[in-house]
Amino acid sequence: ELKTARPPRILYHGSDPKDYDSIMKKGLIKMKRLHVHLSADKEIAYSVGKRYAKRNEPIILKIDAAAMYADGFKFFLSENGVWLIDNVPPKYLSI
Repeated sequence: ELKTARPPRILYHGSDPKDYDSIMKKGLIKMKRLHVHLSADKEIAYSVGKRYAKRNEPIILKIDAAAMYADGFKFFLSENGVWLIDNVPPKYLSI
């Protein structure tokens, strides 16, 4: 069972650039996963994004986790250091 935790001010998410327009419209959604996976480290987000981007250079999305937390969003920290959340609305995202 996951426990809620206060996130760092900024978190990151690596993704395929072809998904950028959709992400900026809909935000980050969990799709078939239980949560959206975020990282406190840009390099980890890059390596995760590289797996999804395949032939493209991944994009690194910056999440304003401090604002989300202040707005009542619940974050969870997994045992392996991955930050988890149900979704990230577009207003908290930048590239």
